[in-house]
Amino acid sequence: MPAGKPIETLSIAALNRATLARQMLLEREDCAVVTAVERLAGIQTQAPNPPYFGLWSRLRDFDQAQLSREITGRRLVRIALMRATLHLVSARDALAWRPLLQTVQERMLRANRNRNLTGVDLDALVKAGRALVEAEPLSAADLGKRLAQRWPQYEPATLSMAVRSLVPLVQVPPRGLWGGKGLAMHTTAEHWLGQALDTTPSLEAMLRRYLAAFGPASVKDAQTWCGLKDLRAVFERMSGTLVRFRDEAGVELFDLPDAPRPAPDTPAPVRFLGDWDNLLLSYVDRRRVIAGTHRHIYTANGQMPGTVLVDGFVRASWKILPSRDATELEIRLLAPLPRRARKPVVEEGRALLEFAAPGVAHALRFVEAD
Repeated sequence: MPAGKPIETLSIAALNRATLARQMLLEREDCAVVTAVERLAGIQTQAPNPPYFGLWSRLRDFDQAQLSREITGRRLVRIALMRATLHLVSARDALAWRPLLQTVQERMLRANRNRNLTGVDLDALVKAGRALVEAEPLSAADLGKRLAQRWPQYEPATLSMAVRSLVPLVQVPPRGLWGGKGLAMHTTAEHWLGQALDTTPSLEAMLRRYLAAFGPASVKDAQTWCGLKDLRAVFERMSGTLVRFRDEAGVELFDLPDAPRPAPDTPAPVRFLGDWDNLLLSYVDRRRVIAGTHRHIYTANGQMPGTVLVDGFVRASWKILPSRDATELEIRLLAPLPRRARKPVVEEGRALLEFAAPGVAHALRFVEAD
């Protein structure tokens, strides 16, 4: 920035609208599925169906078959990446980003299981695990059992987790398909995609993708998104090609110069997001999308439910409850919602039910805030 030019402060409302614009949540867009997933910098996919709901809320005329085709066609894959969690990403992002995020996987292994692997030759374990899953896709349990034949003094689950952390494994269909059932089966990304991992991946390029999908954002926000540490120096190297802002608390934010930053009063429609949507997981400070009093939206068993955006902010959680008589959408409010604001929620909720369960009876009910 030119010397002496003051750094603009962005309000929470301004950050909200900038984020919604990049997340394709201000209006549904006409966009190919693979392109959309890349624009979103991947979609977290703890379960198979949430990415379908996430794309339905963002794309015009989206149906489940579009995404399932890209998964079976190996143009999209489910692989552990950001925060060492399972993500749906394009094939090229999987190959480029896994090497950059390998340290995140290894740190997670050290935190959870490494103490139970004392004495194991990890190079030999990786080689054996890779050979097994490339011979045929295996579940985590079967992989562990087969590895335990060679390392019988170790727990199968520990051996399996080590391979899943140290080897870039993808989950193969039918896991990840709409309505697909069965265990998660794994093989290596290289075997499934027929290509090697990127040998010269660019961390700067990945962080630009993050800003394109989630900016303006702080260094700590980016670290929260990907799980890497000590990114300040990387952002400083990039700073000549970025613009800087501050939030209302004075935290420095980085952004791409030409990225959209709509006016804070830009209308934002009601949107239903799937479980574990990255909109809620990609910032250390989530006030741009959810009020501080509602930050702990996790369920009693630690799951992050689907959420409802009203005027751009999370106002409720939702879940679909199939029953014998009707498929019901339960909308659980986080705070009282004015009656006039409920009509668009009901309309979008009914459209969601038609997407999720067409041709059957539907019901919708609100659960009032405590």
